[in-house]
Amino acid sequence: MADFILEIGIEEMPARFVPRLGEDIKNIFSDLLKEHMIDFAEVAAFATPRRLSVFVTDIALDQRKVEEEVSGPPARIAYDADGKPTKACDGFVKSQGIKLEDIYLIKTDKGDYLGAKKTVGGAATISILPEMCITAIKKLSFPKKMKWGSLEFTFGRPLRWLLCLCGDQVVDFELAGLTSGRKTYGHRVMGAGPWDIASASDYFNIIEQKCSVVISPEKRGELVRAEGDKLASALNGSVVWKDSLLQEVSNLVEFPMPIIGNFEESFLELPKEVLLTSMESHQKCFGIENSDGNLLPHFLCTLNLKPKDMDLVRKGWEKVLKARLEDARFFWAKDLDTDFGVWLEKLEHVVFLGPLGTMGDKSRRLESLAALIAGKIDPDLQTEMARAGKIAKADLVSEMVNEFDKLQGLMGGIYGSKKGEDDVVCKAISEQYLPAGPESPVPSTIGGAIISMTDKADTLVGCFGLNKIPTGANDAYALRRAALGIIRMILEFRLSVDILEIFDMAYDGYSKDIKWKLDKAEILEKLGDFISSRLRAYFTGQGYETRVVDAALGAGFRDVNALKARVEALSEFAKEEGFEQSVLTFKRASNIIRKQGSEAGIILTGGYEVEKLIEPQEKALATKLDDTADRFEELWGNDDFTNLFGILGELRPFVDDFFDNVMVISDDESLKINRLNLLQALVDRLSRLADFGALQV
Repeated sequence: MADFILEIGIEEMPARFVPRLGEDIKNIFSDLLKEHMIDFAEVAAFATPRRLSVFVTDIALDQRKVEEEVSGPPARIAYDADGKPTKACDGFVKSQGIKLEDIYLIKTDKGDYLGAKKTVGGAATISILPEMCITAIKKLSFPKKMKWGSLEFTFGRPLRWLLCLCGDQVVDFELAGLTSGRKTYGHRVMGAGPWDIASASDYFNIIEQKCSVVISPEKRGELVRAEGDKLASALNGSVVWKDSLLQEVSNLVEFPMPIIGNFEESFLELPKEVLLTSMESHQKCFGIENSDGNLLPHFLCTLNLKPKDMDLVRKGWEKVLKARLEDARFFWAKDLDTDFGVWLEKLEHVVFLGPLGTMGDKSRRLESLAALIAGKIDPDLQTEMARAGKIAKADLVSEMVNEFDKLQGLMGGIYGSKKGEDDVVCKAISEQYLPAGPESPVPSTIGGAIISMTDKADTLVGCFGLNKIPTGANDAYALRRAALGIIRMILEFRLSVDILEIFDMAYDGYSKDIKWKLDKAEILEKLGDFISSRLRAYFTGQGYETRVVDAALGAGFRDVNALKARVEALSEFAKEEGFEQSVLTFKRASNIIRKQGSEAGIILTGGYEVEKLIEPQEKALATKLDDTADRFEELWGNDDFTNLFGILGELRPFVDDFFDNVMVISDDESLKINRLNLLQALVDRLSRLADFGALQV
């Protein structure tokens, strides 16, 4: 056993490349070791902007030896009439590296075949590793690759050195004009090197002590957070940590050195969101706030070295940030002096999406649609929501959002507050882009939910009307995210709305002059299918069985909250003893109605005549249907699906008795139609709860 290290030296990579590379090379190398039957204890990977390392502990020095049986050609063609080996037999012997006397017959249902046992593996690991290393490096993927020099080889950034050791032996291979060896290079300033590594087990000591590199991304992040908390605490504050930025900062450096910088208190007149965005987006710094959540005139930045003159470096960071904050203050002042009417006029010259008109057109649609949706949810909010819809997109042409596009919506809400708009309007505008993803929170206010749904519904209808429907992984306009956002808001606010009616109203808000690629009926049909697929993905993602979700969807999904209640109740119903038999019973009823009704051209209404019922079992079923009808409707009105499925449990014995004792397809046509209508009445009730045909048992 020995330890193994492969280090790939690279010119500085973008921070976004680093996290995935470590995970990828770990998985790739683990798979290659298993594929080549090389035993090992553990594979670990480490990534910094300048190096990618994979370390294997207790790697076996030889492959495992495995005896395996191989089959060859049929015996009838392997030997001639005299029993001598043919070319087919000789080829099998040669290809498998065995002797003729090692062959035996394998008897199968299709006849006898040649067989042999051979031992594979056993080669020295050091002889296999070179090709494995080359394969692993070539398998790494990047958002973008590049070439350098005259080489045809491509990688995320140019390769600069290759270190590869198994124990104390160099694993020799060549790639991209480089030859592997035992040299590594450290931090450009604090431990440049080169440094010789005597054996793989010495790697980490050299990297840490001589190279001055913190090789673990997790450890770099922990160091930044711990030191940042310590520095902020000394100022009676705390760091405004943002996990995505912390990860980015950790992957920009090899030797993290957090320091505190300061800025003028006068900049605190700017909104907190503006200050933080300016720090985070341009300078990769964190803000510092007091116990009340108000920002302090300090920031935390992370150096990539330990400078000789800390004050000089700090002043450099402060100077750059000051310039950014001066810009932000200029934008803030200019925007405050601008009326919403000016911005709305500018929106008339900003294209929304090709044939769908301008952002001015969209603003008018949002104004109208928001009022309509509010009328369905909370009529008292119609005036405010109309105003919020009208000015929701105004900040897109503001100076601040032009510089910091991440602040769209947020700045609209802030400017609205400064310009005297109602609080409910401002909050709705600031939350219009929520949720921004499956893990993002929904708006905190009903107004925010209304404007968000309005915006998303308008975009969905417009894109579907232009036949820009997501296919496969292609979703240029984030329509799946928009649909899921509407679903989440309806569920989390328990909104009593018809989701397809929202799209119907959104379509009617568009100009009659738009040249659609699909007509209204087709747009709404495809949107219905799209929403159904998103609901399916949502509920299966919540852990519900696919068959349960499909069955619940089959009964309708326009009322999303009712659908959720059906999914939950059906999921519990599916756990009960006798559920599968119940499904078979109800599916049988549905199948008979389909085959003897619609497929046979017979119109069934579900209206049966009690006096025509003959057998006691059909009379009993009719009586049970009548007895439970009022209770069913009451429970239906309360969305009490648990007890509704309970009624199905009550009905099942009567349905079973009916099928066991009553001939539905009678020679008497009048009797047959009456019995089919009795079953139709049952199926009408079942279909309101679930599509039992989708429940495969």
